[in-house]
Amino acid sequence: MKNLADKVVVITGAGSGIGRALAHKCAARGARVALSDVNEKSLQETVADLPPEQVFTQTLDVADRAAFEAHAAAVIEHYGQADVIINNAGVAVSQTVDDLSYEDFEWIMGINFWGVVYGTKAFLPELRKRPEAAVINISSVFGIIAVPTQGAYNATKFAVRGFTEALRLESEGTGLHVMCVHPGGIRTNIAKAARWYKDPTGEASHKTAAQQFEKLARTTPEQAAEKILKDLARKSPRCLIGTDAQAIDLIQRSMPERYGKLINKLLGLGKK
Repeated sequence: MKNLADKVVVITGAGSGIGRALAHKCAARGARVALSDVNEKSLQETVADLPPEQVFTQTLDVADRAAFEAHAAAVIEHYGQADVIINNAGVAVSQTVDDLSYEDFEWIMGINFWGVVYGTKAFLPELRKRPEAAVINISSVFGIIAVPTQGAYNATKFAVRGFTEALRLESEGTGLHVMCVHPGGIRTNIAKAARWYKDPTGEASHKTAAQQFEKLARTTPEQAAEKILKDLARKSPRCLIGTDAQAIDLIQRSMPERYGKLINKLLGLGKK
């Protein structure tokens, strides 16, 4: 989809980070945007500089299926169509599998995975009607490799990847383009907002880890959004964001059974 002018682009998690950057870049390209976030204050900050005639907003908990279906109906009623759904909303939790609570697992799965499923299925019937449409689901580099204390996050992002790739195969030969996005380290608030319990080495606090993440995250949300829209225009099936994502993808493909040893060595883990 090379031209977004007059298209309706639906973006979840638009209150900050990649979602906010996507909202601004899509609107700048002439799209009408339907934006949602669980945080109403952040959502209004996103739309403050956008032309009112190009914006529709709703507070939304993506883990609530009925709410998402109502949101889809409201968007279509407001604009009369939907051309692109970007399931971007996401959260994180850091904890070992042994100590991870079922409540935290259900919480992150509800947002990161079920939110993607609900968003995709709520808009899919309308997208199928359009001559050209797209589903863009945000996975992660942690949907490519597994990392200690990220079992729950890994599970959700691997699930998003599998779900999205299956839909892409089912949609071949139609007007629907399906793309899975794997960002590397992006300077967003996801680390700060994460539910944090354990650092793999048992040393770093949540605050320290968030600061370390900010140092390592070299890609801005604006750069990430630009890459997503560029790959959408190219009809790429997969979008890797950042040199770190490209390197991680290469490592996984080069040593699919042995990359874990490298990760544990870098983290100072393994047999004592």
